[in-house]
Amino acid sequence: MGEPDRRDWLSDLLARHEGPLLRYVARLSGDLDRARDIVQDAFVRLCHENPGVMEDHAAEWLYTVCRNRTIDIHRKERRMKTLTLAETQPMPAAESPADTAEHRDTASAALRLLATLPENQQEVVRLKFSGGLSYREISRVTGLSVTNVGFLIHTAIKTLRERMTTGADELRVATRSVS
Repeated sequence: MGEPDRRDWLSDLLARHEGPLLRYVARLSGDLDRARDIVQDAFVRLCHENPGVMEDHAAEWLYTVCRNRTIDIHRKERRMKTLTLAETQPMPAAESPADTAEHRDTASAALRLLATLPENQQEVVRLKFSGGLSYREISRVTGLSVTNVGFLIHTAIKTLRERMTTGADELRVATRSVS
């Protein structure tokens, strides 16, 4: 691959994966500045890889490098604070203020509920929905089997759905009793 082709390849990967990687690593590390450093380091490492070999699995390679680096740093420091995914995602501007507030409330509730799930379920859900990875890619990133990834995602979504429904029902009952 020539230098211009390599530049295009790297630019395309950066455009497609930088934001999702930042959100993923920020959640894992609890520190947006550290996430930026880790993601930048992963892309620097990617520059030294052969594009022909990496082309089919660059996304999973990037997530794996970022995840492993985050875990290494976490082990070294033995502390983590949480940064909510909502704090790192821009909100769409084309909505009315009421719609924006409702979406923000729903997203906040979902993130609060997501934080109550076991860590392995949280991680695979974030990789699937924030990172856009396939089950196979998540399997390679986490070291879990594809079947286990599917089970964890299914269980997490089922639990979240049940808890969101229960929360909405409780809110309706509380609203009726106040009126």
